[in-house]
Amino acid sequence: MTAKRPKLHHLNWNLLHTFLVIVEERSITRAADRLLVRQPSVSAALQRLEETLGGQLVQRDSRRFVLTKRGELLHKECVDIYRSVARIGEKLSEEHDELTGLVRVQLITHMVLPAFDRALSLMSRRHPGVTVRVEVASSQDIVRSVSQRLSPFGFCLLPNPLAGLNCRHLLREEFGILCGRDHALHGRAGVPLHELADEPFIALACGQDGALEPMVSLREGAGLGSRTVGASPNLEEVARMIAAGMGIGILPLASVQDAIDTGTLWNLSGAGQELGADLYFVSSPAMGLSAAELAFQRLFEDMLEAESAPPEIIDNPLIAGLTLPLA
Repeated sequence: MTAKRPKLHHLNWNLLHTFLVIVEERSITRAADRLLVRQPSVSAALQRLEETLGGQLVQRDSRRFVLTKRGELLHKECVDIYRSVARIGEKLSEEHDELTGLVRVQLITHMVLPAFDRALSLMSRRHPGVTVRVEVASSQDIVRSVSQRLSPFGFCLLPNPLAGLNCRHLLREEFGILCGRDHALHGRAGVPLHELADEPFIALACGQDGALEPMVSLREGAGLGSRTVGASPNLEEVARMIAAGMGIGILPLASVQDAIDTGTLWNLSGAGQELGADLYFVSSPAMGLSAAELAFQRLFEDMLEAESAPPEIIDNPLIAGLTLPLA
């Protein structure tokens, strides 16, 4: 790439931060995984940065990843910029933030939601005086608590949005019908549901009753659970009983993927047998939120918006969106 005069008025932190992560990971693929974006987006960001700066930054092929002289100089400056901006965030939080209070969040067991995790992390840095209490409950209990204004908001599984509550759809959580390594059906996929109807069943206790609990709909819709031989409100204990060969059970796949990968659990479901339930963020329009609760809700919603932003917008919680006046 022939060196050209840098177009510094087009330079922003999103491109610099992407380049910093690429260098730290020494891989476009690993950088994309870390930034939670697709690989072509990272490659395009690097190309745009090279065009903006008028020269090649990285020499790369299938066997090597080497910074050019220009890339080495830029990397050093990026590290210094990152440290400076991080110090600004820490100083503002420590010296000027006086927000205090309690944020109570209710959620279903083993919820996998990166935006929520990032909101917790950012909350602790921006508002160190705020205490967050996370409580695990069934979807039915979460809805009841929010409806009665005992809790400001919660994350639960619902078959449909509920009248009288603010219900924001977050994702479709996929479930599977699972058995253990020593189960007679281990190794089979796409087992017809009628063959599973009389199998001993292990149930999440929160899915045993309650019209709002989608676990009940999943179990009954699949025609399973006529003979329940084990139950627990703890997902890990349900997985333990299934792995021990006591029976089959329905669990969220994201929560037990490691056990499936190692063969401890086996997914009996096949194509066309997908089970799922919708995860919602619910709150009451009639409940006045405290300053701490409002701050957390805004941070969480910001993280959701960042996930849906264009790929080149990096959702680093301290510095996303910061444009550097380098011209």
